[in-house]
Amino acid sequence: MERWRVQLPAGVRPPIEVFVNGVVQQQGVDYEVVDDVLLFKRALAQEGRLGFWRWFWGAWGIGTYRKHDNVDVRYVRDGRTLVAHALRPEPPPGAKAAAADPE
Repeated sequence: MERWRVQLPAGVRPPIEVFVNGVVQQQGVDYEVVDDVLLFKRALAQEGRLGFWRWFWGAWGIGTYRKHDNVDVRYVRDGRTLVAHALRPEPPPGAKAAAADPE
């Protein structure tokens, strides 16, 4: 089974806490850590580029919403608690990105 990947920033080492959209994820249940990569067992949606019509309506104050999963990682380095915010998920090779914007 191909999995969605999130590259951990340099210096981030376990123990870590992983959040998707602010909800804590469980290692072994929701994701696994392999070297410096998080492997998720479910697809993570990423909003595609902002197309003309979405930009146009936004310019007039009319919002549109797309699913977009934010991945954050809380970790400790040198005795300080830090957060790596909005890490970018990558789809499995050859997989179509979930919630890709067709515009």
